[in-house]
Amino acid sequence: MVIKVFFPSCCPEAESGLLIGRWIPEQNAAVVLAVIHYPFIPGQVKQYLVQIREVTKVNVSVLGSWSSYYSQAKKDLSQFLEDLSSIFPHDLWFQLTQEKENKFVFDYQLVQQGSKNDKENVILIHYDQRKVMLSKLHCLDTKTPEDNRNAGVKSKAIASDFATIFDTVAKCELLFMIDKYDETPIKFTHWQSEGREASVVVELVKQASVPVCVVLSLLLSFISSICKSRALNIWPLRFLWSKLSTCVQLAHRLDHLQTITSTTKAQNHAEFMRKANLFVSFLIDVGLGLLLISWLYQKNRIGQLADALVPVADHVAKELQELLEWLMGAPAGLKMNKALDEVLGRFFLYHIHLWISYIHLMSPFIEMILWYVGLAACLGLTVALSIVSDIIALLTLHIYCFYVYGARLYCLKIYGLSSLWRLFRGKKWNVLRQRVDSCSYDLDQLRMVVVVVQGLIHLLVDFINSLPLYALGLRLCRPYTLAAGVKFKVFQKVADKPLHLLMQINPLTYGMIIRHYRLPTYSCYPKDSWTALCQKLFFGELIYPWKRKTEKQD
Repeated sequence: MVIKVFFPSCCPEAESGLLIGRWIPEQNAAVVLAVIHYPFIPGQVKQYLVQIREVTKVNVSVLGSWSSYYSQAKKDLSQFLEDLSSIFPHDLWFQLTQEKENKFVFDYQLVQQGSKNDKENVILIHYDQRKVMLSKLHCLDTKTPEDNRNAGVKSKAIASDFATIFDTVAKCELLFMIDKYDETPIKFTHWQSEGREASVVVELVKQASVPVCVVLSLLLSFISSICKSRALNIWPLRFLWSKLSTCVQLAHRLDHLQTITSTTKAQNHAEFMRKANLFVSFLIDVGLGLLLISWLYQKNRIGQLADALVPVADHVAKELQELLEWLMGAPAGLKMNKALDEVLGRFFLYHIHLWISYIHLMSPFIEMILWYVGLAACLGLTVALSIVSDIIALLTLHIYCFYVYGARLYCLKIYGLSSLWRLFRGKKWNVLRQRVDSCSYDLDQLRMVVVVVQGLIHLLVDFINSLPLYALGLRLCRPYTLAAGVKFKVFQKVADKPLHLLMQINPLTYGMIIRHYRLPTYSCYPKDSWTALCQKLFFGELIYPWKRKTEKQD
């Protein structure tokens, strides 16, 4: 039987004393959590361990004794430490003794019911207690070979062998709250023995965050109640709020802020990571929005944009007018229905005339509108992009109207040809199908350009909303906090000594982090694929830019 002893890499510096930790019989493993320094009172140690068990629900006990070389030079404690096995009874009693030549090489004795076992039955595994304490072990899908290579071990092995080790260290956080500066009768050596770094600053931030979150939570609840009031939920307003990308994004951010400012503590790791990702995403979104504001309001860029908007609208209207005039004649030498062309062409030209007149009437106010719209970027870059998407939708409304009229006529034409095909099917080749001419899809192509632009904008908004920035930041700065598995390498191999291994953490890859921690998004743009959009264009079905996937479409 091989017994694995997980020993913290910080404990070789500890003074002589007791090894406290957890014995895991089903794995034949012992997890050493800390070393209690000599001198100590056994009664106080037992009382402290009882308190730890009640709070952590982990069976923490005295596993054995630790004899440091530096302490031995001052006083011989070996016999005293060996006699402690009768005061702290345990099935297996480990007696680790530090070597003079190398402080990371230990000699040991394994005592079981008064008899000493063979030394070859123990493997000492050194682990970084701080990294294991702060890390979260993820069980991976073993069906992906690439994930298995990155993890180093299979998920079943992780769940059975190492999840218990990680869970033991994580649950015993209370044990690590005592450092060398605390005036307590029991002195420890563990990963926080040198003092809790920046603990005063962290505690002050925690104390200040509670009232701030309470105030923000009340404010957001008040705003949410106003948005859900009956006055703002009558049918026309409700329909308008649900179709505008800006309103949908603001509602999305409102839900995020309510989650972030909630004073309820996260119940598990997944909930904590979601709140942290939302918080970091919101901060970066607002930061990018403020950068956009600083760029827009420098060098009179708002005025330049307003001055360029009307000429661009005139140019697009001129191009559309020339296109309609070309279609009203004999496009590409095709003989068209002149009466129908004249009616449809004048109808479309009248739309263009009304739209350009409206743009010119609004031109004195465009700069002021853009100035106030630019301030909305302080709410975040995603809000600014949503406003841009809505502006594009409003500015291209006449183009969408042309597309609706043309698509309906084209759809009727397709249905008529389908009826003729069913009529003549099975008798002879339908010569009429060879005379079918769909002309040019200029309106569909123009509408497709608008759909592509709006689709790219919404993809960018979704990318910012769904990217787990906090998890990616942890992977970049502290990769051990998101563990995919562990790996071992030989740390020390000395003749007639136990084998020493070093346990290292394999971090999750960036792709795994995005798949595991990606945030859900709520968009108001169509969820259809580009293939489905092209099929709708070919068959003359209407494309609704505001419809969601779950909604029924004509």
